[in-house]
This record gives sequence, C-alpha cells and structure tokens, in this order.
Amino acid sequence: MNQTAFPSPRRAAAGFTLIELMIAVAIAAILAAIAYPSYTEHVRKSRRTDARTALLDLAARQERLFSTQNVYGGTPAALGYAGAAFPVQIQSGAQAYYQLTVVAGNPATSYTATATPVGAQAGDDCGSYTLNHLGLQGNTGMRAGVASAQCW
Repeated sequence: MNQTAFPSPRRAAAGFTLIELMIAVAIAAILAAIAYPSYTEHVRKSRRTDARTALLDLAARQERLFSTQNVYGGTPAALGYAGAAFPVQIQSGAQAYYQLTVVAGNPATSYTATATPVGAQAGDDCGSYTLNHLGLQGNTGMRAGVASAQCW
C-alpha cells in the first residue's frame, strides 16, 4: 500500500480582515451620526429648562421684594444675586449658556426679565425667554415654525 503524504491543513489566521474592520467602523460612524444630534438636542432642552427655572426664580425674588418695599428691583443685589449689575450668568461649570437681564420700569412698578442664549446655546431654536411682572411669558428670536408654547 502506497500512502501518499497529504500536507497538514493550515490553521486560519486569528483576527479580523480589513473588510470586517471597515464594516465595523462604518456601522459605528452611522450610529454616531444618528445619536449625536439627538444628544445635543437633549442637552439644549435641559439648558432651556435651566433658563426657565432661573426666570421663574427671578420672578419670585421680584415679588418678594415688591411685597416688602412696593417696588421691583433693577439690580442683582436688590434681588439677592451676587454682582453689581446685570447680566447674571446661567451656567454649568465654567461655561455660561444664558444671560439673565432685568429692565425695571420707571417708576419701578413693572419689570421685564430676559434670558438670552449665549455660547453653545446661541443657536437654540427657542431664542430668548422673556417674563414680565404680569407673569406673561414669551420668546423672541425663535426659529421660524417654532411656537412659544413648545419652548415654555
């Protein structure tokens, strides 16, 4: 009997091929392209909430001052904020996202407070938030097609 020697089968190399690696990178890029805009919009919404909360806090401070002194405050110090003049920064860490300003009427029996987006928040669809002494809420500088009710 003649036995022919067959070569031993070669083991497949371990690892990924370049095509498999490129497919994985493409899938990761597609997922990132979908997830990043959603994430940034979520962050903007949370910062909008901070601006609205700051305006409502300012309104409460104004009403507290009005109930004791019968005038609305036009300076941060009169309302219990640190600083001598507006704008007051609404920020997360060291980064400011909104500036809070107040214009008191003359005489000081009215006011209009505004939270204006700055920095990374400047491109927000809702623009600036406003609140006055009557409790009327509004927005200025909104993107077309966005209703004030969607922002508040």
